[in-house]
Amino acid sequence: MKLLLATRKSPLALAQSEMVAARLRALLPGAECELLRIVTTGDRQTDWSLSKQGGKGLFTAELEQALLRGEAQVAVHSCKDLPGVNPADLTVAGFLPREVTNDVLVLRAGVTAPATIATSSPRRQLQIARLFPQARFTEIRGNVDTRLKKIAAGAADATILAAAGMNRLGIHRWEGLDFRPLAFHESVPAVGQGAIALQCRTDLAASLVPALDAATARTVTLERAFQAQMGGGCQVAFAAHATADTLHFFHERTGICTCPLRDTDFSDPVGTATRILQELGF
Repeated sequence: MKLLLATRKSPLALAQSEMVAARLRALLPGAECELLRIVTTGDRQTDWSLSKQGGKGLFTAELEQALLRGEAQVAVHSCKDLPGVNPADLTVAGFLPREVTNDVLVLRAGVTAPATIATSSPRRQLQIARLFPQARFTEIRGNVDTRLKKIAAGAADATILAAAGMNRLGIHRWEGLDFRPLAFHESVPAVGQGAIALQCRTDLAASLVPALDAATARTVTLERAFQAQMGGGCQVAFAAHATADTLHFFHERTGICTCPLRDTDFSDPVGTATRILQELGF
């Protein structure tokens, strides 16, 4: 079975797609994988403000169109970039095993209380403002290494990045910068953060499932059910992160809160999300 994997051209996207290709080759007998590199609108429009333009689909639409035209069989996405609703005839077949999910506060060396923090994410801005109420926020765009170079050069005192992306790129230190992992009570991760999603035409999904991770699917599918209920996207200050026994939730109305999931029926993510949101007053 030959599979063309549609991917963005960024270093992180390519690293993730190579991980997907290796897993499919190892776990699907006869699978042959090649990458189809695509530049998305979000990659081209580097001067756009994601919070103002809206981030929904900016990094995924061209990959989805390649699937619909038959130019690729699988699209590889950072799950946190993926809108909650699939186009007709497409589905999310599943996910690779999830990486670490926390955010990392990246500080210029010697800075402990940043006066300027560069992040375009309303979710991160509202949560980090609770840690540093004196800080002023500015926008930042670019690949992981570009953002790190900007902070090291003094564009701002700090930024926030996903630990998963830095791990996949092998970035564990950077000259002139200090990395401070953030706990869930400081910053709740984005829906799907740390997960790599495989999207495909619906009729192909079942053939990919043996190579995908059931535990990641349970928690991420629940998070995406919250996203669908809340209408969340890159421009919305909302977060939901599920572990096997706990939901970490953030919204400007509730702040950061946790809900037990020990007796949760993960087979009914919509019902679970509806119940918990009602308990939280939504």
